[in-house]
Amino acid sequence: MAVYTDAVCKLCRRERQKLFLKGTKCYTEKCPIDSRNYPPGQHGTSRRMKISEYGVQLREKQKVKKIYGLLERQFKNYFDKAIRQKGVTGENLVKLLERRLDSVVYRLGFAPSRKSARQLIRHRHVLVDSRITDIPSYLVAPGQVIKIKEKSKSLDLIHNSLKRIKEGTYPWLSIDKASLSGTFLHIPERADIPLNANEQLIVELYSK
Repeated sequence: MAVYTDAVCKLCRRERQKLFLKGTKCYTEKCPIDSRNYPPGQHGTSRRMKISEYGVQLREKQKVKKIYGLLERQFKNYFDKAIRQKGVTGENLVKLLERRLDSVVYRLGFAPSRKSARQLIRHRHVLVDSRITDIPSYLVAPGQVIKIKEKSKSLDLIHNSLKRIKEGTYPWLSIDKASLSGTFLHIPERADIPLNANEQLIVELYSK
């Protein structure tokens, strides 16, 4: 499977906003978006091109893909699944992405970024309902309990990451920092998801 290996800070600069891909660095003064809030490359400071309607829609899709760390085929599969569900397609899409195990582990504060969350999951540090689950794309269902494996509870990455999370930050999750566990209470409402994106533009793009 293809993997993006270039500097992820370039992705944030391309979208001119923080996508929180670098973990703790995104919350410090070292974040490049604070000092170089323009696209990367030789002509980054001089680009003044007028963006077409299609370009605006494309950039929105690319931004959401980068935030959740997905490739095009994966993202399109989620969109196709969102279309088949009842309700607003764009909201369904975001809700599906938030149900991914790597997103849930990140939101619970067990990892500083979704990329780190995927690593924890693939290295078999995460349990879902007391079973090791090493698939980052696993869709968590309401009522399921996500927990750090007993032998992995001493990992500094987890404890350092937990410091940024306050209980009640995400109303669809219940966090127990003492036991390093959390419960996926219900599928989140779109208004509760802190995602700075207009998913309707993505729907319009794929509907062309």
